[in-house]
Amino acid sequence: MAAKYVKWFKNISKADVGVAGGKGANLGEMWSKDVNKKIEDKLKGLDIEDTDKLQAVAKEIQELIISQKMPAAMQEEIIAAYSMLDMSDDLKGVKVAEELIKVGRDPIFVAVRSSATAEDLPEASFAGQQATFLNVKGNQSLVQAVQACWASLFTARAIYYRERNNFPHMKVAIAVVVQKMVNSEKSGVMFSVNPATNNENQIVIESAFGLGEAVVSGAVNPNTYIIDKKTKQIVEKDIPGQDYKIVRDPNTGKNIKVDLTEEQKKIQVLNDSEISVLSQLALKVEQHYTAPQDMEWAIERNKAYLVQTRPVTTLKKIKEEVKPETKEEIAAPTGEPILKGLAASPGVGHGKVRILKSVEDIDQLQKGEVLVTKMTNPDFVPAMQRSAAIITDEGGITCHAAIVSREMGVPSVVGTREATQKLKDGDEVTVDGSAGLVYLGKIELAKKEKEEVAVVPQKLVTATEVYVIMDLPQFAERAAATGAEGIGLLRLEGIIASGRIHPVKYLKDGKLQDYTNLLADGITKIATPFKEKIVWVRTSDIRTDEFRGLEGGDLEPKEPNPMLGWHGIRRSLSQPELLKAEFGALKKVHDAGLKKVGVMIPFVISVDEVRKAKEICRQVGLEPRKDIEFGVMIETPASVWIIEDLCKEGIDFISLGTNDLTQTTLGIDRNNELIAELYSWNHPAVKAAVGHAIKVCKEHKVHTSICGQAGSDPEFVPFLIEVGIDSVSANPDAVAEISKLIYEEEKKLLLEAAREKIEEE
Repeated sequence: MAAKYVKWFKNISKADVGVAGGKGANLGEMWSKDVNKKIEDKLKGLDIEDTDKLQAVAKEIQELIISQKMPAAMQEEIIAAYSMLDMSDDLKGVKVAEELIKVGRDPIFVAVRSSATAEDLPEASFAGQQATFLNVKGNQSLVQAVQACWASLFTARAIYYRERNNFPHMKVAIAVVVQKMVNSEKSGVMFSVNPATNNENQIVIESAFGLGEAVVSGAVNPNTYIIDKKTKQIVEKDIPGQDYKIVRDPNTGKNIKVDLTEEQKKIQVLNDSEISVLSQLALKVEQHYTAPQDMEWAIERNKAYLVQTRPVTTLKKIKEEVKPETKEEIAAPTGEPILKGLAASPGVGHGKVRILKSVEDIDQLQKGEVLVTKMTNPDFVPAMQRSAAIITDEGGITCHAAIVSREMGVPSVVGTREATQKLKDGDEVTVDGSAGLVYLGKIELAKKEKEEVAVVPQKLVTATEVYVIMDLPQFAERAAATGAEGIGLLRLEGIIASGRIHPVKYLKDGKLQDYTNLLADGITKIATPFKEKIVWVRTSDIRTDEFRGLEGGDLEPKEPNPMLGWHGIRRSLSQPELLKAEFGALKKVHDAGLKKVGVMIPFVISVDEVRKAKEICRQVGLEPRKDIEFGVMIETPASVWIIEDLCKEGIDFISLGTNDLTQTTLGIDRNNELIAELYSWNHPAVKAAVGHAIKVCKEHKVHTSICGQAGSDPEFVPFLIEVGIDSVSANPDAVAEISKLIYEEEKKLLLEAAREKIEEE
């Protein structure tokens, strides 16, 4: 029954004086303006696995916090403290600060860093979930940065991790640390234990010239020094040579890159005296906290500063129950599998079967069901996100279902040939994506225990950069959290599918600006979590059989073999208005400040295609290689054997699309499960093509990368390192494994080179 005489504060505001009186109306107004209550309401019942909703709620909460006006008294205190920050110890007090403000003292640069109460606890480290702002200068900029730090307590990632780790949202507070920026000549990180070997008797120091961002982000190869705690002696040095340093531009206050001379590259960053000073500092800090520490340091004008320390929680010996996420950790269940296919995406999932005959059926699939279909295409993505696992009749390990499943982290078995015939709606199955097996019923796979697990908290620094492959905006933060150096392949097809309209429909209806806006929005969402890292966008590579379910898809011609037909740059140049719209999207992204976003064109077979694509790029106001990095995909034997001509035409990078290169080299349809066992990038012909392309590009100083599935293959990566590839793009789930493999392979090559040198001497 509706209340007639009682009003709750939540239902009244300052406009309800006639109902509640002045005091009551104002109390209601204050209640409704309570930010905490609004945040609680937005978080109530939030499904953190619904990525779109999580992102939307996080954005709403952050905007809510930033929109609030900071109390004047608080602003005044912050500004007064800021003005005192650069004074000597004898100049203290607000009065002095006020006098200096009056005479127009030039403000200093500061770092504004979030420090949440859930960060760096002995049992849980959530470092990196909140924001840090560097080179902040000026009163208003500082106040805005402080408020932005508060808001970052509710990033999507922070909300997700608190839920996962059972931290109550409203009991996690946040402080903001404001520190004078150290304009360091040398900087780096150090550990009071060796995190790579679990050796508690060693100190590890990494150093580089310039600001610490270069080391923390992994942008440069730092010097590494290992020190014995007992003897205080340096037991190992690694001086790989630093190509550039990051410094603060005195005019703009922004960080810029400055190339080092050949002579400077060979110099040891820290002298032995500085190493000794830092080692002593590490010991003192560890003794003070009585626990191993992970520290950041900087040296300016021969003075060492400790700018951050946190506990190294991951070195303790633990027993943990491990989810059966990899093949070797899964004990064989009882009973025989009812289906066998290709292990496409690792993990185990179970649920009731939902057979989807076409894209029109995708709304039938409920969250937690197992998606079973002949083969997915980009139209299936919404259903794939809801599924507990995916099974297909067709496809190899580079098919759409396999690629997208890996990005989503959904267990998947492809190429079973008969899943849609053997299974029926409602059957309960267990899908072992690590072994390529499907079992009838809910099978609880036995779990093993791992003892004395030591997780390495530091980033493995390698000469070969590790990028990630991306399709979907909603998984960008998950991919960024892998620590990848950037995105080596951003496919547009996932973004296109989300719009539910085929590109040719935009063209036919004269709505190309809508197409540009859709792409620009999707690219921005994917690139933003990667901040200043490289993001290479591939122009559309739409095969004529993939998007028929989109509005306007019925206009697509029917080809006998779409994999080798009208797609890639050959299609884009025959529909130049669409290609121009795609370049226009990249122009919008650049204008929004994401200047590191580059472009590459797919399925190239001639230099003329590159020239024509560049000309269309210029038409939107982007000069290839000047305004935007420009590269080509190497996916055909033709592109391999004209690689020198492509380099001479002028490109910044190549990306080896080994999925198609293997297909075109071996004459094998990579989506045909009947001959899947013959499809292998480890074939000597494919390796010869890859090796040749890399060799020629290195001669022309063109960056070499790989974005095909081979970049996630532990058997193929050592070959790539041996032939000197510059970067490797892996699936998000494979970044850690591939980084470790690259690190080990590079060390092996260095040791072999050292042995050869010794033998020669």
